[in-house]
Order: sequence, then structure tokens, then C-alpha cells
Amino acid sequence: MLSSSRRTLAALAAVLSIGLLTGCAEDAQPTVDTATSSSADPTPTREAQEPSENSSAPYSDEENDSKEADEGRAGSSAVGTASAMLDELTVKGRAPKTGYDGDLFKWRSDTDHNGCDTRNDVLRRDLTNITLKAGTRGCIVLAGTLADPYAGETYDFDRSANAVDIDHVVARSNAWQTGAFKFDEETLKEFGNDPLNLLAVSSSLNRQKGDGDAATWLPPNKSYRCEYVARQIAVKHKYDLWVVPPEKVAMERVLDKCEDQPAFAEDVDWPAPGDGDNVTTKEETRPAKQKSSSSESSGSGSSGSSSSGSSSSSSGSSSAYFENCTAAREAGAAPVRSGDPGYGSHLDRDGDGIACE
Repeated sequence: MLSSSRRTLAALAAVLSIGLLTGCAEDAQPTVDTATSSSADPTPTREAQEPSENSSAPYSDEENDSKEADEGRAGSSAVGTASAMLDELTVKGRAPKTGYDGDLFKWRSDTDHNGCDTRNDVLRRDLTNITLKAGTRGCIVLAGTLADPYAGETYDFDRSANAVDIDHVVARSNAWQTGAFKFDEETLKEFGNDPLNLLAVSSSLNRQKGDGDAATWLPPNKSYRCEYVARQIAVKHKYDLWVVPPEKVAMERVLDKCEDQPAFAEDVDWPAPGDGDNVTTKEETRPAKQKSSSSESSGSGSSGSSSSGSSSSSSGSSSAYFENCTAAREAGAAPVRSGDPGYGSHLDRDGDGIACE
């Protein structure tokens, strides 16, 4: 009886052990509810939200704009473009203006020895429907039509009105402060009379520009800005001048809007005397000048000289007047010859008929 009870207890213990083991096994291996679980969890972990170092995150709008601008500059630096030429220029700060004098560049010299001064070379090249003064070896332009690239306007030119200036595309003082202070005398003269660096433009815009670079002045005619900047770059490249940082940024900004603006050829020639568009020749009729000339020829003394100078100055003042040679040079008119608008004895110190030499 006792042993039967022991066997019964042993059997019950065995049953309880099996039940406990089965319960632990079920807790260790839970079932998965496939209806509520997915590999695309709508609430990702932090690791899933943050890209790895090797992943490529999308650009913001600002970053995309910057990237496109960089790609545009890279594309516009193709060989033979103004952008590629700009990339070859040194970039550094502006040098002092110490020692600068516009006369050092000897503007209006006949550097190509064609017998004509540089101002009239520019006019014969840039004007159309030209009238030349008879008896001047085909040099002096009396009239014509100017398509002003800076203004984008066309108007008539009359020598007696002197409404046209000759602009140094890279201003002489700008050149001086970006390397020209190192030039020898001949190089300064070449720069001052280089056809690559000279354009006939309206007097008002030339004086508005002053000695500004691309960072401080651009032509009002926006359609000409690409060519204008390309020309400045070519001048600086030819003479190994540098650009200052704001100047380069401004040039890049302009060129970014141009479709691979070609680089300017650095070697440009003047037209031969008598050459030009639709050229005619006539005698110059200037009654005021004839009256002044007779006064000059009738008196060689100091009083006669003063009288003739006053008459000449007043005759010229109706169209142009320069208070001093600095004003004449800034206007691109120096040297001013007897008979030129603006000529006066107060400018011609040696009385040889050529003022502000």
C-alpha cells in the first residue's frame, strides 16, 4: 500500500515537470503575427533615419543652386573662352597708386607709324559713314555715325561737337595698380595706344566710368557686357596684369550669363590712313577758327598771343572746354591740337599749337 502511494506521487511529480518545461519553451519562442508586422516599418529606428557616411543625402534647394552655379562655371571654362583666359590671370590685392600719371602712357601717339594719331585711328575704325578732312593724308575724321556699344544707341558724330570720347577699356590707373607700374616707357606707350584697349564711346558714359573696373562699373547696355568683360580680360592677359578679388568675382558673374563667350584675339591692327566705312572727303569749314588763325598770325608778341588764345578758347568753348590738361586727358582728348574742340592757349604752354602733350 505504501509503495503504491509512492509510485502515484512519483508519477504526479513527473507530470508537473513536463508541464513546467513546456511552458518555458513557449515563452522563449513566441509566435509572429504576420498581419501586423512588415519589413517596411512605418516608424523606422534612428539608425534607419540617419544616412551612413557613404550614403548620398539629397541636396537642399540652396545647395542645388550652388551646385548648378559651380557646374556652369566649370562648363564655361572651355579652351578658347574668356572664362578660361580669366582663370589664367593672377588674383591679388591692388597696388598703391604712387607715381601714377596718365601722361606716362603717351595717349594719342602714332605707335603704328601710319601717320595718324591714335584718336583718329579709333574713330576711323569704330565709326561708319565717315567723312575725312581733305589734305590730312586720310587721317582726321570730321563726321560719322557712332553705334555706342556702352549705351546701345546710335547717333551722329561731328568733330566740332566733340561728343565722343575714346575709352581705355582697362583704365590706365587701374592698369597701374594691377602691374603697369613695373612697365618700361615703351610698354606704357604701347598699352596707352593699343587698339585692343580703346573704344569710341559717348563722352558722358566714359566720364561716368572713370577708372572703374568690372566690380564698380559695367556698360548700361547689358547685351554688351559679355564682350566688354572679355575684352578687359584679354587686355590684362596680354600685358600680364592681375585682377583684384572683387573684380574677378564680378567678371565671373557676367560670364556665367554668357554662352561660352569667346576670348578676344590680343593682336588688333589699326586701319590704314583713308580706310573706313563708306569714306568721303571734304574741306573743313570753320569760320570761328579762321578768325582766330588770322589773329594768331597777325601778332607774335605776348599781347597778340593772349588775344589769339582767348579767341581760340572762346571759339572752342561753344562745343567743348577743358579747364586744364587733367580734364582734357580724363576726357580722352589730349593732346588737343589747334582747331580741335576744347583747344585753348591756357592749355598750350609752349605755344606750338599742341596742348596737353
